[in-house]
Amino acid sequence: MTPGTRPLRIIHCFRSPVGGIFRHVRDLVEEHRAAGHEVGILCDSSTGGAHEERLFDAIRPQLSLGLIRIPIRRSVAPSDLNALYNSYKHIKSLQPDVLHGHGAKGGVLARLIGSALRVNRYRVARLYSPHGGSLHYDRAKLSGRIVLKLERLQERFTDSLVFVCEFERNAYETKVGKITTRSQVIYNGVRDSEFEPVTPVEDCADFLYIGMLRDLKGPDKFIDAFGRTERAIGHPLSAVMVGDGPDRDRYHRMMAERGLGRRIHMLEAMPARQAFALARNVVVPSRAEAMPYIVIEALAAGKPVIATRVGGVPEILGADSPALAVPGDPADLAHVMVDAMTNPTWCEDVMPAPDAFKAVFSASAMAEQMLSLYRELTGRISNI
Repeated sequence: MTPGTRPLRIIHCFRSPVGGIFRHVRDLVEEHRAAGHEVGILCDSSTGGAHEERLFDAIRPQLSLGLIRIPIRRSVAPSDLNALYNSYKHIKSLQPDVLHGHGAKGGVLARLIGSALRVNRYRVARLYSPHGGSLHYDRAKLSGRIVLKLERLQERFTDSLVFVCEFERNAYETKVGKITTRSQVIYNGVRDSEFEPVTPVEDCADFLYIGMLRDLKGPDKFIDAFGRTERAIGHPLSAVMVGDGPDRDRYHRMMAERGLGRRIHMLEAMPARQAFALARNVVVPSRAEAMPYIVIEALAAGKPVIATRVGGVPEILGADSPALAVPGDPADLAHVMVDAMTNPTWCEDVMPAPDAFKAVFSASAMAEQMLSLYRELTGRISNI
């Protein structure tokens, strides 16, 4: 912390303590607490399982402003009013400088509670990071128009929008409208320890798919592209699919029908870095993404990444990267996979330069930019 500056009191609000939002918040908590700031979390008490409880246990000692867990429903419900009032009373007692909402429900809590505090002459900065959230709604449907109009309404109670990539900011402006408040893009980042290269095991596979086993993430396209890659190269290859999901059995049948069952092995979900050791190349064949952590994690671990041109992925690999394939096109994905297998210098030629990549996509860079924004906003409010 800069000499002469006081610690900030920061509370992160979000609904579900799972997935990318929870990871993002944990990284910010760890970095900002290490920098001497006071941090707390407000989230739902009804979601998450044993794995998430272990994550909370690990981070709880760093939450000097506490862990507040209350029931927060996914859809809007009358019970939200009681949750909102209880949250307001508790947060008011903590006297935060910053309320940062993540996801649609977290954004509502942070901005409504922050605005109520401001009405009572309490100066607190109100920030909102969509993380996809309401941006998944369709403007062509009534429910989508209502949600997106509520997003527009809440802008007047927002001191800054924070997007995880330019793609997300563009999606917001397309669906909600031209931004009328301050906004900033701050890329997701991973911890310094995750920039240690992962060494492949001795009998590693050629390709790894890691993620949810559902069509949105493209496991079916991965299986199709793998078969095409084998035929193009002219000899058997090997692959590992790591993850769980509702379509697991269907993908098993798909592999069996194509005679690939012995060359593609399915494993249960495991930590990403453990999975990275199982193969030479990581394939991310998603039909849609925002700013997937798995691409950043894989590159930080020194793994070559082949991915579809969706969401913020081109902002990670480069807009014109030869590692990007057309979404939903297994033939184009296979073309990239063949290049990665047959060109000895493909990784060095195509992957981002490690030092430049780390400068942008480290958790420390993410947290520093976020803290700078917090400081600017709280300074501006204190001068009003």
